[in-house]
Amino acid sequence: FAGLAIEKLEEGNPDAWKSYPVFSFDFDAVNYRQQGALERALDVQLQQWERKYASVTDNNTLGERFQNLLKAAAEKTGLRCVILVDECDKPLLDVMDDKDLQEHNRGVFYGFFGTLKSFDEYIQFVFMTGVSKFHKASDLDQLRDISMTEQYAALCGITETEIDEYFAKETADFAKHRKMTGRDCRAALRKQYGGYHFSAKGEAVYNPFSLLAALLNKDCVSCRFETGTLSYLIRQLRNNQFDVRKFTDQTLFASESGLKNCAGDGSDPISLLYQTGYLTILGYDEKRRRYTLSFPNEEVRYGFLESLMPSYVPKATAGNGLDIFTLDEAVEQGDLEQIRNVLTGLFAGIAYTLETDPFEHYFQAVIYLVFTLLGKFCQCEMHTYTGRIDCRVQTEQYIYLFEFKRDDTAEAALAQIDSKDYALPFIADSRRLYKIGVSFDSSTRKLAGWETA
Repeated sequence: FAGLAIEKLEEGNPDAWKSYPVFSFDFDAVNYRQQGALERALDVQLQQWERKYASVTDNNTLGERFQNLLKAAAEKTGLRCVILVDECDKPLLDVMDDKDLQEHNRGVFYGFFGTLKSFDEYIQFVFMTGVSKFHKASDLDQLRDISMTEQYAALCGITETEIDEYFAKETADFAKHRKMTGRDCRAALRKQYGGYHFSAKGEAVYNPFSLLAALLNKDCVSCRFETGTLSYLIRQLRNNQFDVRKFTDQTLFASESGLKNCAGDGSDPISLLYQTGYLTILGYDEKRRRYTLSFPNEEVRYGFLESLMPSYVPKATAGNGLDIFTLDEAVEQGDLEQIRNVLTGLFAGIAYTLETDPFEHYFQAVIYLVFTLLGKFCQCEMHTYTGRIDCRVQTEQYIYLFEFKRDDTAEAALAQIDSKDYALPFIADSRRLYKIGVSFDSSTRKLAGWETA
């Protein structure tokens, strides 16, 4: 802390800069999918500290060795120990699809850290980070949970004020390089990387890693990546026929206990998606004590939905022309035949969990995913109802008015566009307007009809 403000703030405090014995566990760098991986990781870390503090193992268990270490370190230094645990539940999250191994790792973890409660006299401070409510299950209930406390809500992100104070030059360079005004630059960065809220009234923050990467590259790059945890949760969402429209229509609700008490076993994918940063707090109803959740920004929104798409349509790849780029190219060129071919191919390629799965879920999910992802490149607006979906797509040269119907005719879909006056807002628009009625058949699970005007 030399040269920083905190150094001067603690000038008169003789206890401020004592060098406490620190035991720092980082569980992020190990693959825990093999039996015994967690025990080996703990053993390696303990051996290093046992040599440093001359602690005797005597073939004790891992938990007993850690207890001996705390006692030896405290006696050698005359100071109580500090314990830092990062990604404390990664050994559980990595193996969510292997319940036997997850329960094994859970038992090892709880046996190791559960011993801390009886060694309070040797401990100065414990700080744990992770996704699940690990400390409750491991009997460390004396730890204070600060995950949704307003005082700490901005701790893990970068605030607007901090950008002004510490990154003014970098944001100015970004704006200059991208030929943007300062205001437009901040709006773009906020839209792409901001929007995280970790308490009901907490300040919005940016993803630090993504923001710094963007400023360094002078471009809005996407840094979120698919993890094993996300892959598992996506399978859970699809298999449970979760209504994916809830991610963006402001109807995804949760209680505070539901968000905080994440079990880490995948039984509640929404709380886990919140804790892992794929969802954030969009609003809070104080009367109901109810949180509304959504994607925090476009980096997460499009990254998550792009990861979700292959779970519904594995063939949606560039190699066979069923990707969003191909669809966008057809939309930009006014190529109705190619648009039809892509939509036909996407529905023909849906991977159903069971043959008995209701088509309604896939009908809504795939159209939602396709046109939401298309909205990354052009203007899309969607409304969904039971059995039908209407959608407006706008480019520089074209306007498309889609009406999708399930178990009805394409002619009826096209007629509804006229009867509902969908084209009325564009009556003075010089762009070419296409009305497209599309029908899907639940029995064949295919695009069955296509009419244009």
